[in-house]
Amino acid sequence: MKLFSNSFTNLERALDYSSLKQKVISQNISNVDTPNYKSKDVSFKEMLAHESGTGLKAYRTNQRHFDFNGSPSANGVYTRNNMQYNHNGNSVDMDKEMSDLATNQIYYNALTERISGKFQTLQSVIKGGR
Repeated sequence: MKLFSNSFTNLERALDYSSLKQKVISQNISNVDTPNYKSKDVSFKEMLAHESGTGLKAYRTNQRHFDFNGSPSANGVYTRNNMQYNHNGNSVDMDKEMSDLATNQIYYNALTERISGKFQTLQSVIKGGR
């Protein structure tokens, strides 16, 4: 009999993703004035493929559809190319980074509340519903 479902594992992986995204956003913000710094992002698709051990396959039914053949690194972090916002070659857009930071914070808070609820449910079961 399986005691726990995969929900704890899935929530843990989601927290790992959110933590990595937070680090990448913080790195981008800290390098906003660094000449020729290229901003980075985290690819959820690549992290999912890395965690599941198999790559995601997609078949294009039309040539205008997006191609899913990317080559980000195994941990899902990749450099955004073809972007330049500053005269010194830096591609960090501070407004986008702050927006991503707020979005990631909301996502992280929702995950922590969900995992806290799971533990409270377990605690209630252990105590016999009291």
